[in-house]
Amino acid sequence: MTTDDFIREHLHDDVRTLAFQKQRYPDIDFTYALNQIQGYQMALQKLPSWAAVAGVVYPPHLNMEQCSSEAAAIYKASLVHRLAGDIACPPSKTTVPVSSEACNVTTMVDLTGGLGVDFSFVSRCFSRAIYVERNENLCAIARHNLPLLGVKNAEVCCDDAVSYLQNMGHVDLIFMDPARRDSHGGRTYALEDCTPNVVEMCEELLKKSHFIVLKLSPMLDWHRAVEQLRGVMEVHVVSVGGECKELLLVLGHVEEPLTLFCCNDNVTFSCPANFNIPVPLCDSEPAEGQYLLVPNASIMKAGCFAAVALRFSLRQVDTNSHLYVSDKPVEKFPGRQFLIRSVTNMNKNELRRALYGITQANVAVRNFPLTAVALQRRLKLKDGGNIYIFATTVCGRHLLFLTSPLAANLC
Repeated sequence: MTTDDFIREHLHDDVRTLAFQKQRYPDIDFTYALNQIQGYQMALQKLPSWAAVAGVVYPPHLNMEQCSSEAAAIYKASLVHRLAGDIACPPSKTTVPVSSEACNVTTMVDLTGGLGVDFSFVSRCFSRAIYVERNENLCAIARHNLPLLGVKNAEVCCDDAVSYLQNMGHVDLIFMDPARRDSHGGRTYALEDCTPNVVEMCEELLKKSHFIVLKLSPMLDWHRAVEQLRGVMEVHVVSVGGECKELLLVLGHVEEPLTLFCCNDNVTFSCPANFNIPVPLCDSEPAEGQYLLVPNASIMKAGCFAAVALRFSLRQVDTNSHLYVSDKPVEKFPGRQFLIRSVTNMNKNELRRALYGITQANVAVRNFPLTAVALQRRLKLKDGGNIYIFATTVCGRHLLFLTSPLAANLC
């Protein structure tokens, strides 16, 4: 039995159990085999289109953990497809001349290729795509995988991002995902602490490309990033399954107001970034029969609460709650919607009446003195079930909303 045969035979077996069987297979490269089996099993959930292709080689576990999910990569491909259209037909307001020759060129460069997940999706928008990566092992994996995945226009270059940028010609789009770990393996979030340092590279990036797409940590303050970089046109906050995964910045030469895009799975909300009107508040406490609307993770990260309120004619429960109230369900709301079954305060007698017969609930807090875990413990409730309790502060009063989710929630 060859190593490849062993991998195929045990693709769906438990890796930890297999690890104890090494003595039975002396001719198998066990470390490589277990890594491939584990990588495949991760890809089944994270990269299903990769897992469906026989022969794909997976990198070490850490690279698989850090790579984009397929859903996030598809979003970036749709973003880049739109930008590629702007290159072919540039907007009228631009600070650099665009020649007719440049409009016909469709070249992109990924200066931080990594595993190549984003590259494998984004590169299809261009006639020529260059993958740059300083790790020779990852380059070898990319050379093997990209043709299998149907990427026929790829050129793989083993080089450092900074040196390659200095020597390359002008292209249509540059993609970068700077490493967010320091030399000791610790996590970093600030732009200047990532590798390569995109703050130092910014001017050269803008000289060499129509557009630059930067993939950054969701922990990064996007306001600070916009201040540090020149030419930021768009900020994209990308969430998958209700969890904020990526922050994308689009840099370019178009003189237009900065725009925020909040994406959560198939729901995208966009608005001007300088939306500074006050958030409208409720005139009275929310009541039974109304609907409580909870913005998704991307809206929470972006902070565009006033824009959401104005777009959907909503009012916020209180200044710092970031919960909205409506008299009816709201179509295409970027978040979840709940029917308010009852409202109670923290008075023991009131709580006893409101929670009568309830032994299990999902508890969340917004602008409330207790954590969700502490409140759940005080209420003596098990976690889970179909009841959702939102605890918040309204005009100085601590209130609990007992709700049930709408069947057609947009999560």
